[in-house]
Amino acid sequence: MNGRLKGVVAALGTAVVGSAVTAGGVFASAALFDTGPHAKAEPTPTARPVSAATKEITRGDLVDKESVDGKLTYADSRTIKSAGAGTITSLPAEGKVIKRGKSLYSVDRRPRVLMYGKLPAYRTLEDGVKRGPDVKQLEQNLRTLGFARGVTVDTRFTDATERAVRRWQKKNGMERDGEVTPADVVFLPESVRVGRTSVEVGDQVGSVRPILDVTSTDRLVRINLDADKQDIAKKGRKVTVKMADGKSVKGKITRVAKVAKVADRSGNQEKGATVEVEITVSAKAAGSLDEAPVTVELNRQRAENVLTVPVEALLALPEGGYGIEVVEPAGARRVQVKTGAFGNGRVEVSGPGLTEGMKITVSGR
Repeated sequence: MNGRLKGVVAALGTAVVGSAVTAGGVFASAALFDTGPHAKAEPTPTARPVSAATKEITRGDLVDKESVDGKLTYADSRTIKSAGAGTITSLPAEGKVIKRGKSLYSVDRRPRVLMYGKLPAYRTLEDGVKRGPDVKQLEQNLRTLGFARGVTVDTRFTDATERAVRRWQKKNGMERDGEVTPADVVFLPESVRVGRTSVEVGDQVGSVRPILDVTSTDRLVRINLDADKQDIAKKGRKVTVKMADGKSVKGKITRVAKVAKVADRSGNQEKGATVEVEITVSAKAAGSLDEAPVTVELNRQRAENVLTVPVEALLALPEGGYGIEVVEPAGARRVQVKTGAFGNGRVEVSGPGLTEGMKITVSGR
């Protein structure tokens, strides 16, 4: 094995062994790269013709990339259940986005309409009902939809509220009785996307039977990260998501589970603890596919503001240790170096006279 090849093999070994951080915060090399004190340049460097490809010494932060398989889906999944008995007479198509004032489904041709709010419908709202925040929530929706002429948005169900309800019922082809029951509306925080339906048109349903699943329109990537690697998944940290079509999009970690779960790993009987990590991505960039496989790249910073070279630039020196070839006008000069942290195909180096921007030779590139 030639000197450069030995250097590359040894450097790759560092990726497995890793780098340790000293008490003073300085990255110490792994055993494979430990060459003792800073070595000196060859006493009498001999310039040689440059026969290999060249790259530059760079300065910056050194990071490792951890790739984890995940799935692209939609956030905030929930199931809508029926609030009364009857026959399903209409259902939305899977993937359809339903906004405020639109029907989620119909029973006996009576639509159940989506309205925005955090408090679920739990009682019939009608003249004489006790005041409450659910009344105000209904009136806010009626105003936004254009039916609340003369209505003061507060916690009281008044005659004006009843007239607004009748106008809304007329518009939706409902019985104009001035009452709003839990079978008439579903309150959710925002518009929803229909996932899958659990019934078909013509099915007979009773109360609390699952009708359809909905999600928000926000895109989300979920990964299960090995628990011993959760230090690289911090809330707010940016990541790269590689889509199934090869396109890469930017994402941001929005949730890291606090409790690890143990599950069978795919392909063998070994078990390992994982933590669920959620990553938000742009809906426009992510497209419309649900449950699509993706790969998430997370970064672990190994060293800050250091000189680095590609691993393939390292040479195993006959006298021991490692070196690089610096390209000068007269040819290539060999410089012995001390190696440090490794990450993403590059290795930290230090040595006499090395500076950012110097050209060095690399093998096979």
